[in-house]
Amino acid sequence: MRVVWSAVGYSSVAVGVAGTVLPFLPATPFFILAAYAFSRGSPKVESWLLEHPRWGPVIRDWRRGRAISKKAKTASMSVICATPVLSWVLGFEPIVLGIQVVVLTMVAAFIATRPSPGPDAQP
Repeated sequence: MRVVWSAVGYSSVAVGVAGTVLPFLPATPFFILAAYAFSRGSPKVESWLLEHPRWGPVIRDWRRGRAISKKAKTASMSVICATPVLSWVLGFEPIVLGIQVVVLTMVAAFIATRPSPGPDAQP
């Protein structure tokens, strides 16, 4: 089973890395999923992710209290708002725009209701 969890972890890291360079593909959820998978498949790689200067704090905040930083919330909400506007400018069909608005509204509500890391959160 460790091999399966490690495969899920490496796959998630690969998609997360792609998300760091591709616009509109979120990287953070994939790194959180990777850390979860590696906690079951490869504790050594999990430790590497938790200590990573970019992704470690995000993963630790999520584990500590399902928290999302204010900076990440602002960036996410900006992209969420820009996506349907860009789609409209590009001439997407109204049904696609409607689906985007519904789905992105649910995503925005989820993000907005997550707490921000408290003052005792370690860097």
